[in-house]
Amino acid sequence: MAVPTTFDQNAAGFGLPLAYNLARAAELAYQDEATIEARAREWGFETARHHRTRFTPPFPLQDTQAYTMAGEHMIVTAFRGTEPAQIRDWLTDSTTPPWPGPARTGYVHYGFAEALESIFPDVAKTLADLRTDGQSVWFTGHSLGGALAMLVAARLSLEDPRLQADGVYTFGQPRTCDRLLAAAYDKGLGSRTHRFVHGNDIVPELPPEPAFTHVATLHRIDSAGRVGERTGLVAGLADRAKGLGAAAFNPDGDGIRDHLMRSYLAALEKALA
Repeated sequence: MAVPTTFDQNAAGFGLPLAYNLARAAELAYQDEATIEARAREWGFETARHHRTRFTPPFPLQDTQAYTMAGEHMIVTAFRGTEPAQIRDWLTDSTTPPWPGPARTGYVHYGFAEALESIFPDVAKTLADLRTDGQSVWFTGHSLGGALAMLVAARLSLEDPRLQADGVYTFGQPRTCDRLLAAAYDKGLGSRTHRFVHGNDIVPELPPEPAFTHVATLHRIDSAGRVGERTGLVAGLADRAKGLGAAAFNPDGDGIRDHLMRSYLAALEKALA
């Protein structure tokens, strides 16, 4: 394999070149609208639309941002993440009740659900408008963006199967929902979802269990680019293997360094070399 220089819109299923391209799409979500549009065109996606909602205090985020790019064969919606310090405060806050899951299935972390709710109608309408010729549909995101990618896939699968995702790739995704929704998700989308965790990234270990959990498939990638796949109970044990001391959120520590999107890209580049 080699690091891809183009964005293969005919890719399907699981593959490290596709993972790398969707990681690049997730990283692009952190950029301004002009940069997103220019890069999308370079990758062969003729159309790009932006999704953004601003919040007011006391909601812990300033806004929710995502974009959708559409080409001849593929549509990608990528959700932006957030700063490590901000997501730490958010994910360790246990004062808010959970939010009912899609189609009233299980429960979701309140903050994730509210963030997605703010842009979901626009995302769903955009997908319906742009999917004019049976293009494949993909969701991706880093950190908070990974949680939103998983949740939008769950909601469409359970509430509007016409727009069911062909694939979901997330990077450094926190725990997002309870076991009931995770089980329903895995039944419908488990084989199409690929959750990457790099090294000692601390964010996938939050919010704490047992209230919240992960969907099954885990691809753990180390700094040398070695990728291992785990599913079910084994994946869950891997996520719980490390303690959650305050030092894990030290900006100079592995827990935050390994969470950065550029660290995921560097590790995937080594895996593809």
